[in-house]
Amino acid sequence: MKVSVIGCGYLGAVHAATLASMGHTVVGIDVDHHKVAQLAAGSAPFHEPGLDELLRHGRAAGKLRFSTDAAEAADAQVHFLCVGTPQDKTSDAADLSFLVSAAEALLPHLAAGAVVVGKSTVPVGTVELLRRLMSGRPDVLLGWNPEFLRQGTAVKDSLVPDRLVYGVDGGRAAAFKQATGAPLGVTAVLDAVYEPLLAAGIPRLVCNFATAELIKSAANAYLATKVSFINAVAELCDASGADVTELSAAMGLDPRIGSRYLHAGLGFGGGCLPKDIRSFRTQAAALGSPAIRDWMGLVDSVNTGQRERTVHLAHELCGGTLAGRAVTVLGASFKPDTDDIRDSPALDVADRIAAAGAHVTVTDPKAVNQAWRRYPRLRFEASTLRALEGAELVLLLTEWDEYRRLCPAVAGSLVRRRVVLDARNALDVPAWQEEGWVVRGLGTPAGSLAASAALG
Repeated sequence: MKVSVIGCGYLGAVHAATLASMGHTVVGIDVDHHKVAQLAAGSAPFHEPGLDELLRHGRAAGKLRFSTDAAEAADAQVHFLCVGTPQDKTSDAADLSFLVSAAEALLPHLAAGAVVVGKSTVPVGTVELLRRLMSGRPDVLLGWNPEFLRQGTAVKDSLVPDRLVYGVDGGRAAAFKQATGAPLGVTAVLDAVYEPLLAAGIPRLVCNFATAELIKSAANAYLATKVSFINAVAELCDASGADVTELSAAMGLDPRIGSRYLHAGLGFGGGCLPKDIRSFRTQAAALGSPAIRDWMGLVDSVNTGQRERTVHLAHELCGGTLAGRAVTVLGASFKPDTDDIRDSPALDVADRIAAAGAHVTVTDPKAVNQAWRRYPRLRFEASTLRALEGAELVLLLTEWDEYRRLCPAVAGSLVRRRVVLDARNALDVPAWQEEGWVVRGLGTPAGSLAASAALG
């Protein structure tokens, strides 16, 4: 099929490249000239494992191209809206201005019988907004196909998704088909788009618009709840002397609970979960659902509180004051396997520690170039080993595999004090302790500062 993807950020670029790999002819449209030029050359403007290979393959096969001109989408049979829906600058609601602008730019170029499908995470009622916007084009069908991608595994999530969700107006699509003799409704068009996935047995759910709009927000709200719950338990473990890593491992063996997202630490960030739970809370308040409104407020509060707890522990591990101390932060991205620094817990904590007077050096395998201009108080170093030189306190704030594999003896030979705050509970604690390190986590029994780790 001929497909257009409107918006080529983390979602759109991956979606376009994936559809091209399935054999569709795809054009990606974006207003950012630099981004389009980079994608057209077969290189992603952000780090996402496996994406560059898909881009190059699609380009070489003649199945994938990119443009800034919406008119180049005119001959597509189906158009996917993949633009961002960030948090509004003045409230917790989602900002739909990019989505509306994309739909308005696309509207003059839609062929009769075209299908416009949203993939962005949106508040309930967004489809009705777009339906009003397109009210002058009754020959165009509208659907919603929420995405469930995770940065760092987005290519895999696209090629082997857990499920496919179609939000459709079944009555309207059926009436249109009968009245005009159009061969395909929204469900049939999406079945054709995803034919290889359906043939592989990927589950498909067809629902109404409101359900499709809420599914992604509800899923993210539940995941955020699991993370914040175990982090709240970690605070209880700190108060009682229990070990949250052992507790969560035992909980995760219960098949009713499961171990995923039940890992205590610094909490979540990024461009999705934080803004999605706030949007969900706003929707709940507007629709008169105080339970969800209050629940999401608590989840958000627990999550942001983990950052303050980490800063407090850093003060404690530096003898009560951070002023003048050399601190090394391992990690800048909001999670491993991405260079995305949006609402990064690691950078938030690093900046707070620098504001308290510490000399902070931040390192990251991929995100240094993204971060250094936005955080002038911080020093950035691409090399982990150079970043560790002379550190009086080390903070592990993003759990890259590189940091999990870091040799404690080598690291110990570089730092001034062998004290590490593992805010992701990712290190092999006994191995580090054997090399004389004091290791402190969130929700794990506190180690005492040895004489060798005392501040001079």
